[in-house]
Amino acid sequence: MTRCLSFRGKLSAQFRYRPGQFLTLELPVPGGPVWRTYTISSSPSRPMGVSLTVKAQAGSVGTRWMLDTLRPGMRLRAKGPAGSFALLPDARDKYLFLSAGSGVTPSVSMTTYLFDRGTGIDVVLVTCAKRPAELVCRRTLELMASRVPSIKLHFIVEQDDPFDVWTGYRGRLNQVMLGAIAPDYLDRHVYCCGPEPFMKGVRDMLIALGFDMSRYFQESFNAPVLDTDEAPATGDFVPDPSHAAEVVFSASGVTAGCDESDTILHVAKNAGLNIPSGCTFGVCGTCSAEAVRRGPHGPQRRHFRRGHRRRLHPRLLFPPDRKRQPRHLTDCSPVGIPGDR
Repeated sequence: MTRCLSFRGKLSAQFRYRPGQFLTLELPVPGGPVWRTYTISSSPSRPMGVSLTVKAQAGSVGTRWMLDTLRPGMRLRAKGPAGSFALLPDARDKYLFLSAGSGVTPSVSMTTYLFDRGTGIDVVLVTCAKRPAELVCRRTLELMASRVPSIKLHFIVEQDDPFDVWTGYRGRLNQVMLGAIAPDYLDRHVYCCGPEPFMKGVRDMLIALGFDMSRYFQESFNAPVLDTDEAPATGDFVPDPSHAAEVVFSASGVTAGCDESDTILHVAKNAGLNIPSGCTFGVCGTCSAEAVRRGPHGPQRRHFRRGHRRRLHPRLLFPPDRKRQPRHLTDCSPVGIPGDR
């Protein structure tokens, strides 16, 4: 089930964000609040409200609560907007938007923004789904494409709907389809969003075609793994006791121990602190915080994400010459949040 939910701010406040960014909502589900991240499907060119197009997946908690419970007039707390997967306000490039499933929502926001701007539009938008009935925001996209010839819209489905005629592309996006849909794809900026297997397939295909990957951008809420050193610790990893550390949460006065396999978010949860978090591995930014570390030259402030899945090794928190000694991380409290509990 897919629904578009629209929100407005207090006292008709206007929303400021970039097309493609997301919001993180606090949802008061039974059993305690949860934080969930949703891409904004509306455009900043229409600033009086924001719209979120949500789809309940199997086992969904937060989204299912929204679809079943949310009614006009109800209020929700939100953090953001945030995210680097977004168009620049004065962008004048040629674009290729590739998406699958509900991953089309940032493409809808970006296309609507370019549509409203009315000049310098050159967009090829491709969205994939299992069946035509599951194409998210289909009518909205068709309306814009029907009015602006330089918005080229293409749908790809794997199966037909019963008792309905489908004359578009069938199967999965491949090199032959891409060449037919956008012959000048090598000259475009590519924005990709969807399930991880879909994005991996797109990346591999573009690399094989010789695409300049500096013009490739993707949205993902999966844990980033940049190289083998960044991979999550395996089950047989044994932390080195000499690399132990302590985290002090100043707003609540709680001190908790940790080792090099822990994340700050994991330490906080184990200590009974209810710190807002979304993806839990440092991508969405919900658990961003400011830390103060004491080095040879006094306190040094820096921003970090408590849920980042890089190992919490003391060298990340303290100067190299002191990295093998247990140290305290002080004044770790959420930015913009009154307290930890």
